Amino acid sequence: MTAVETPRAERAGLKATVATFTTRHASVLPTFAAIAILIVLLLGAQVRFGNFLSPGNISALLYDHAHLLVLAVGMTFVIITSGIDLSVGSVMAFTGILGASLLTSGVPVWIAIPAMLVAGALIGLLIGVLVQYFDVQPFIASLAGLFLGRGLAYVVSLSSIRIEDPVMDWLRTRFAFAGWYITPTGIIAVLTVIVGAVILHKTRFGRTVYAVGGSEQSARLMGLKVARTKVMVYVISGLCGGLAGLVLTAYSSAGYPRNGIGTELDVIAAVVIGGTLLAGGRGYVLGSFVGVMVFATINTIISFMGADQSWTHIIVGALLLLFIVVQRAIVARSERGT
Repeated sequence: MTAVETPRAERAGLKATVATFTTRHASVLPTFAAIAILIVLLLGAQVRFGNFLSPGNISALLYDHAHLLVLAVGMTFVIITSGIDLSVGSVMAFTGILGASLLTSGVPVWIAIPAMLVAGALIGLLIGVLVQYFDVQPFIASLAGLFLGRGLAYVVSLSSIRIEDPVMDWLRTRFAFAGWYITPTGIIAVLTVIVGAVILHKTRFGRTVYAVGGSEQSARLMGLKVARTKVMVYVISGLCGGLAGLVLTAYSSAGYPRNGIGTELDVIAAVVIGGTLLAGGRGYVLGSFVGVMVFATINTIISFMGADQSWTHIIVGALLLLFIVVQRAIVARSERGT
């Protein structure tokens, strides 16, 4: 082999290796891309502002967006089954104002918090039943859940309800160490991510979720419990909505019926940026965590610049469009097997 042919053969071998890797690991490539974007954003912000990577500021990313992270976990389950849940913002608002109303009425916190979680899960159950047993499109069923949750929030109260409760005060207590800090709400969000990841990757239910998203017909032929799984992912999303209502209410010390307007779109964008395919069958809870951190970092950078927050949605929208195109390209390449 000549000297000219050797580099050419090496390039061909490298190209074949890359092609094989992208084919076999196509599902994780969008998540790797999200991680790369997050690193670039963090390093770029550090160069621009000088103190962006300070422990306090990085801790605030989780503290300020803990509720979004909880919602993203539930949304990941739904989207993997090729569904969608537009109700999460309204469920968060309803459960938050419900909990605030119960606590200010003298209901013990050990009753109020489970009531918030159950209320969110029931709305999720309703959506799941509509999707599975009444053959309603997920978009329409969850849109009905959106209006239901928002309407119930206004029924509870038309104005903000301030909370003065020792447990809620404790949930936003900052435990500091070496310049870093974390709150119980942040711990709840991280534990939700861990539990969600374990369920998806280590349980029969999680494997069924992926199977349903990959091909519902094939999952039925395999004898998997498709109906129960499709209902349960919406129950999980509703439960996460109730938990996010608790986290946000503790964070703000109040319940407000207009909380979460448009949050469902932020959650969907974060989950997709994190690598979950809108077509279903592929996605990771840890990827959704990365997507939320990308969203949080962009939001914080905009605040540091003193620019209008509408730029956050412009940038996230551009990233979302980019990731959808990348996802389609990866899926097409994977299907060709080249």
